[in-house]
Amino acid sequence: MSLPLSSLCSHFFKHLTYCNSATTFFSFLRRIHCLPPPNRFSFVPSARAARQQLLSRLNVTAVNCSTLPLHNGAVTAHDAFILHYLSVRICCPRHVADVLSESLLCFGASSTTIDELDSHESGEEIWISSTFDVDQDVKDCISRAADSVGLKEIPNYKVEMHDHTDWIKQTQESFHPVEITEGLWIVPEWRNPPNLQAINIVLNPGLAFGTGEHPTTKLCLLLLRRLVNGGEYFLDYGTGSGVLAIAALKFGADLSVGFDIERQAITSARHNAALNNIGPEKLLLSLVPSKNGPEFENECPYEDISSQDLYNSKIIAEKDKYDVVIANILLYPLLDLAERIVSYAKPGAVVGVSGIISEQVPTVVEHYSQFLDDINVSTMDDWACITGSKKTEPGTT
Repeated sequence: MSLPLSSLCSHFFKHLTYCNSATTFFSFLRRIHCLPPPNRFSFVPSARAARQQLLSRLNVTAVNCSTLPLHNGAVTAHDAFILHYLSVRICCPRHVADVLSESLLCFGASSTTIDELDSHESGEEIWISSTFDVDQDVKDCISRAADSVGLKEIPNYKVEMHDHTDWIKQTQESFHPVEITEGLWIVPEWRNPPNLQAINIVLNPGLAFGTGEHPTTKLCLLLLRRLVNGGEYFLDYGTGSGVLAIAALKFGADLSVGFDIERQAITSARHNAALNNIGPEKLLLSLVPSKNGPEFENECPYEDISSQDLYNSKIIAEKDKYDVVIANILLYPLLDLAERIVSYAKPGAVVGVSGIISEQVPTVVEHYSQFLDDINVSTMDDWACITGSKKTEPGTT
């Protein structure tokens, strides 16, 4: 790639700083992990105009939008098309498929899947299947994503409109039980457990991250399996679907707490807890603000009443409480919130952070070394999980 991943990461930090939407990290973008988009607010007017002129000259040869109403390259949504979505298939060079797939999520795609079944069609190209809301400017999203990973031209793509019921059916069919390790399975709500004698965590991820298939989730589950022996208090900072919090309880923890900045994640985690016969007295969930501030624990930052109902200032304020703390989110939130994340652990307790790729490990280790002792790193498929014990006195060696 012509644009190094480290450069992309620096842009993403700016995006987190300026973006008003809470979905820039934790649950929704946990599935994006460490592929950040260029800062959408960093272009000066002259650069923006030049870039738009460049995009207008790009030749897109395989766009099939004949059945869709278009306006300046964007699909318009009559009456919001509440029951429909756009299915977009993108043909791209195989060597950028992973990063382009993640970047598409940053710039507007609702989901992406690399279609390995098409790999025999060409040794150099592969298809990415993605979904978009009907009011998304698909061409603009693809062009921004392509630019962010160093492609000089917009990849060829095809667009079709589908009903959401088709998407739900297709999504459910794509999820199968996942064996994390012997005797531990993640089982979609609509599937039967392969082994009734195993520890089965039943999930319906909904819009939240955490199906058990991603290496970072697996690394965190394996870590929990080693650490939880019975009676522990566990905190999942950025809980998403609640998979880690639920797993900790099934391993024997006395209490699990899950924080997230997305109300849809809290709703998803509550639903999944019920699927596993776990009550609210065992799994406590709360929204947390998406930024650091002096009133972080003392004031509810949510203006809408529905979000206030999901906010529990008492558990947010309880520091030095947990035997195990895990944050499986993104690189820059991990760095920015490091002191806060560690503050919830008891002195000497284990803190695990994940959601990072191997090349980012030195940066995270250096940053967390001021808070943790005995730091270790485990990896899986180029993703990493870093663990250490909270220092009795921060800043000591």
